[in-house]
Amino acid sequence: MLAIQDCDLSGKKVLIRVDFNVPLDKNQNIEDDSRIKATLKTIKFVLDKNASVILASHLGRPKDKDDKKCSLSPVAKRLSELLNKNVIEAGDCVGDKVKEITSKMKPGDIVLLENLRYHSEEKSNDENFAKELASLCDIYVNDAFAVCHRKHASVEAITRYAKQSAGGLLLQRELEFYAKAMESPDRPLVALIGGAKISSKLAALKNMLQHVDKIIIGGAMANTFLKSLHFDVGTSLVEDDLLWQAQTILKDARKNNVLVYLPVDAIVADSIDEPSTCEALAVFELPDDKMILDIGPATSILYAEGLSDARTIIWNGPMGVFEDDHFSQGTISMANCIASSDALTIVGGGDTDAALHKAGKADKVNYISTGGGAFLTLMEGKPLPAVSALEKQNK
Repeated sequence: MLAIQDCDLSGKKVLIRVDFNVPLDKNQNIEDDSRIKATLKTIKFVLDKNASVILASHLGRPKDKDDKKCSLSPVAKRLSELLNKNVIEAGDCVGDKVKEITSKMKPGDIVLLENLRYHSEEKSNDENFAKELASLCDIYVNDAFAVCHRKHASVEAITRYAKQSAGGLLLQRELEFYAKAMESPDRPLVALIGGAKISSKLAALKNMLQHVDKIIIGGAMANTFLKSLHFDVGTSLVEDDLLWQAQTILKDARKNNVLVYLPVDAIVADSIDEPSTCEALAVFELPDDKMILDIGPATSILYAEGLSDARTIIWNGPMGVFEDDHFSQGTISMANCIASSDALTIVGGGDTDAALHKAGKADKVNYISTGGGAFLTLMEGKPLPAVSALEKQNK
């Protein structure tokens, strides 16, 4: 993959595909601007090279161009504040008006294209749409790791029409940390995996058995593993059709000498809506009418012990329904444990990121990935279509 540092940017128009898919409240105010801040290094790098910047992103899932709730206007305002520089809104991402605006750009100018997903051609990876985007610039830069697992026009097809295509600083950093974690890690390498369903992380679990020394499993997905071992998990969320897959993963782990940690106790309640009834119980004494909503205190101690000698830690997925304070202690205990570790610590996934922030430990880990789906795709051992496209064009 060609790096942005290896491009002659001076005097050029550089189209940077960024991820400005930020959460907005009902008044169109940005609730979290971390994704915008994550792109600033690349944007400033281009501006410092006497170039002009065209920014392209999607936001949400707009129904059509009239869906103003998905406009990037709030992003333009926030970006202007962060850069202390005027950001010109193009009003669309293709068309004559956009061509006119970008054709008049001078070095130092910044133009933000409107939501790419206002055009269905973006998600269908339409060649003509990609060609039109590419015609706006001299150099195309992908700095949107979060969408690199998708075959969309602005990250995949566009590389076939841009005069030159390269990876941005954020994209490079994402791939660099993943390589450190999975391709040449300091060992022991420990994966802490949580979340709701095995089905969403089945491929990742199977692939990690080829790389890690330990897998620590929490969240509702642990319920399926417990039930596959014939524990009664009451009314807990379970994927019954994947019990055999859970058994297979445990068998393969033994073959590969990978230690697997499962909960020994849990925080249970009648339902998520009735947290006042919650209590800690051992996994072998769960009643039929209770559901597991977090790992218990004994499990937190066990998992902390499993992480204690790690030299590299990958964390994806919370240990319970951490949004509710009644069921957040397991996740927060893992956040505290990872934050105090001497290991290389890498966190991926929006919920895990949110949990770290809730615990006040976001600044204590080595790296927080900006892309949940892309991060998971790498954990599955699969190539990222957008990165493959950049590599192909460089060859």
